[in-house]
Amino acid sequence: MTTARPGSFTGATDDASSGGLFGDTLVSGIPDIVATDVARAETAATNAATSETNAATSAASAATSAASVGTDAAAAAASAAAALVSENNASTSETNASTSETNASTSETNAATSESNAATSETNAAASATSASTSATNASTSETNAANSATSAAASATSATTSSTSAATNATAAATSATNAATSETNAATSATSASTSATTATTQATNAATSASAASTSATNAATSATNASTSETNAATSEDNAEDWAIKTNGIVQSTGYSSKAWAVGGTGVTDTAGSGPAKDWAVETTGTVDGTEYSAKEYAIGTQTRGTTGSAKDWATYTAGTVDGSEYSAKYWAEQAAASADNFDDTYLGPKSSEPTVDNDGDPLNAGDLYFDTGTSKMRYYDGSAWQNIEAVSISGFATAGFSIAMSIAL
Repeated sequence: MTTARPGSFTGATDDASSGGLFGDTLVSGIPDIVATDVARAETAATNAATSETNAATSAASAATSAASVGTDAAAAAASAAAALVSENNASTSETNASTSETNASTSETNAATSESNAATSETNAAASATSASTSATNASTSETNAANSATSAAASATSATTSSTSAATNATAAATSATNAATSETNAATSATSASTSATTATTQATNAATSASAASTSATNAATSATNASTSETNAATSEDNAEDWAIKTNGIVQSTGYSSKAWAVGGTGVTDTAGSGPAKDWAVETTGTVDGTEYSAKEYAIGTQTRGTTGSAKDWATYTAGTVDGSEYSAKYWAEQAAASADNFDDTYLGPKSSEPTVDNDGDPLNAGDLYFDTGTSKMRYYDGSAWQNIEAVSISGFATAGFSIAMSIAL
């Protein structure tokens, strides 16, 4: 008597006299094993579908995490825009400072030129005053000479009474001297006029020099003011440049009030990394060694990580993890697929399907086992393997069986 295949025909034998299911006349066990294996395969397929749904749920969680990354990336982009505005303002302030500095330098040059012109005017005025003084002295000398000539003329006139020839000569000389004196007097008057004109010109030039000096002083004051403004603009530009740099790259704290830099929001920094309600874009995308903000995991963690294994599980675990459960109770799609494949393979190794001749190995090429089945397409009969040969499974006629009433009566009688 051969024992039935484990797990399929529990307690069955191939001995009809012992109640076996594979005798030539008893075949009622066949539907049971087929139905059981089919039910197992259907259950495995259902579990695989459930695992696929869980994987989709995990993928949705990963998408939500990715959306969080997008929000933080937008915050980082806003910080970068603010930094760019500050940088542009700094550049404008620096340009204005440079312009003010150039204007100050020009004003300073103009002041120096005005001062030089004033000194030149002052020198010219002094020269004109000297010329006027010299002309006045010359006029005085000519006047003295004229007076002397007049005295000589008077002496000559007196001598004329003594000597007419000498008188005539002296008169001629006197007339000449008088003419010379008149000419000298005219020259003196002209020199005096020139001296007066020169004095007036000197006064005007002195006034102009004073005006130029005042203008030079004003220009110098303006230059000093421009230099101060340039220094202030330069300081403001440096401050704006520092602020722009902080908005761009500061990672050791806030930049202004409660705001953080573009770099901090992008790759992390004090107050952003591992901070509730925060977390840098980089961590939301790829962090796999912990949570991003103290409670939530990154998109990469939800996609392929292992930190949530046994609690919620990543999309990768729901798809491929087979060493245990994914969330503490359910298995992955791959696990259920492998189970379904194993169940189908087990069924396929038992029921070999329709064949035109007796198979000598199962569908995997392995040796036959007692209890294997196939459908003979030539005889249109189901056949089973008894461990050494294939046997037909025949229908059983119950026409010769005792009725239920007769059996009961016999049991009572006995």
